[in-house]
Amino acid sequence: MKNLIVIDNPLIKRDITYLRDEETKQYQFRLAVNRIAYILAAEVSKNFELIETPVKTPLETTIGYKIEKGVVLVPILRAGLSLVEAFLEMIPYAKVGHIGLRRDEKTFQPIDYYYKAPNNLGAYTVIILDPMLATGGSASVAAEFLKGKGAKEIIMANLIAAPEGVSHMEHDHPDIKIYTAQLDRGLNENAYIVPGLGDAGDRTFGTI
Repeated sequence: MKNLIVIDNPLIKRDITYLRDEETKQYQFRLAVNRIAYILAAEVSKNFELIETPVKTPLETTIGYKIEKGVVLVPILRAGLSLVEAFLEMIPYAKVGHIGLRRDEKTFQPIDYYYKAPNNLGAYTVIILDPMLATGGSASVAAEFLKGKGAKEIIMANLIAAPEGVSHMEHDHPDIKIYTAQLDRGLNENAYIVPGLGDAGDRTFGTI
């Protein structure tokens, strides 16, 4: 798993525990997702290129920095929306696109139903946001779709990943780095991550 970066942080371990707990309330679940997303955003941005820029303090002029390349956040609907707010607070100049993918419950294959993103994706760092990287089917389709729209630099950020999903992505998209807060054991017979946390979208938006 050469493209996988698992973020080792005590605060993440604590919050993943909250997310796993079936007794965690909806508002507590959302807050924990948000806290983890802040750390994910900080880790994902570590390799952003900087350009120097002058800045005048109250005392003198010094050198500051700006991020060289624009960023487009692309949450996979709908669960990916749960990560957007924290990423936007950390990267406030980012643009936001959307990809709508749903899973066929019989074949477990992704079906796309919506796409909207800025033009000229090749000029941006594109960050795919999806809480769960399970089979990797949706992530791979999303990445392929974005590449077809011109994206050249793509990163993926997840709360929890399964080895099967990581392997799928590394096979289909060896150029994409995957940042995750937790690598779990694997998938069950219904292609859900175990031990996992259930359906991230349902638990975030209260549609259980």
